[in-house]
Amino acid sequence: MKRWFIIGILLLGSLGIVVYGVQASDRGFFMPEEFAGVKIVIDPGHGGPDGGASSGEVVERDITLNISHALAKRLEKKGATVVMTRKKEGDALAEHVPEEKFSTLRERKLSDLKLRETIAVEENPDVFISVHVNAIPDSKWRGAQVFYHEGGHPGGEFLAKAIQSSFQSNLKNTDREALSISGVYLLKKSPVPSVLVETGFISNDEEKALLVDPKYQEKVADAILEGIQVFLNAEEM
Repeated sequence: MKRWFIIGILLLGSLGIVVYGVQASDRGFFMPEEFAGVKIVIDPGHGGPDGGASSGEVVERDITLNISHALAKRLEKKGATVVMTRKKEGDALAEHVPEEKFSTLRERKLSDLKLRETIAVEENPDVFISVHVNAIPDSKWRGAQVFYHEGGHPGGEFLAKAIQSSFQSNLKNTDREALSISGVYLLKKSPVPSVLVETGFISNDEEKALLVDPKYQEKVADAILEGIQVFLNAEEM
C-alpha cells in the first residue's frame, strides 16, 4: 500500500512539472515579440561602382553595409521583418537586376536610386532607414547626424530626433541635432517615416578609426535601434 502511495505521489509530481512546462512554453509562444508585425527597410548607402565618400582605403559603401547588417540582426531578433535594399558589396541593381547594363556610371546611379525608391514604396514598411557616412574637405568636423525631409511623412521628424537623441546619449561624441533637408531624393519619395543617418565623418581621422571598428559599428547599430524603439513605442501610445 505504501509503495503504491509513493508511486502515486511521484506520478502527480511528474505530471505537475510537465503541465507547468507546457504552460510556460505556451506563455512564451503567445507572448508577442517587441517588434512583431513591424517591417523596416534598411538602405545601406551606395555600393558597387558607387563607393560613396572615401578616405584613403576607407570607402563609405563598406561601412554602411556593415552597420546595416548589424542593425538588421538586432531588429530581426526583436521580431521585425527587415528588408535591405542591398545585402552585399554591390549596389542594389547588382543584387536585384544583375542583367541590366548601363553606358555610364551616372546612368547606373540614377537607375539604382530609382530601384531603391521602388523597394521603399512597394514593401510598404513602417520605417525607412538610409545609412550613410559623411566626408568633407575640412578634417575638424565629426559627429553623427540624422536628417528627415521637410515635406516628407510627418513621422520622419520624430524618428530622426529619436535616433539623434540616442546618438547623443549612447555614442557621447556628438552634440549635433536632427535637421530637415530637402535635397535627399529617397526621403522625398518615401511615403513612410524616413530618415538618412550620417553615422560620422571619415574625413576626421579619429572618427574614421571608430567607423571601421566592428565593435563601434555595432554600437552605432545599437543606438539606431534604440531610436527606432522610442519612435515605435510612441506610435503605439
